[in-house]
Amino acid sequence: MKDLNALMQQAQAMQQKLQEAQAKMAESTAEGTSGGGLVTVTLKGPGEVTGVKIDDSLIAPGEGEILSDLIVAAHADAKRKLDEINNALMRDAAGPMAGMNIPGMPKLF
Repeated sequence: MKDLNALMQQAQAMQQKLQEAQAKMAESTAEGTSGGGLVTVTLKGPGEVTGVKIDDSLIAPGEGEILSDLIVAAHADAKRKLDEINNALMRDAAGPMAGMNIPGMPKLF
């Protein structure tokens, strides 16, 4: 029975760490760039766009399609970086349970 109590305490500690990681993930930010820094997109949390910076040289008649492509590329770059940050937070929070495949439980990174 002592082992079960220890296991329950470990599970509660892991749950607390996961909740803390989720709170950190909600506040995480990442910037993605494209066009050699001409376009920058800032994302927060699960991928919410919080900012777009566009170099003045791109704001010219006939440049709309290029600008659109650069914004999409910058968003993809920021999303990839944000996903890396969030995955690292969850792996750290899961500790030794990360990667374990426990029946009935979701896989933790």
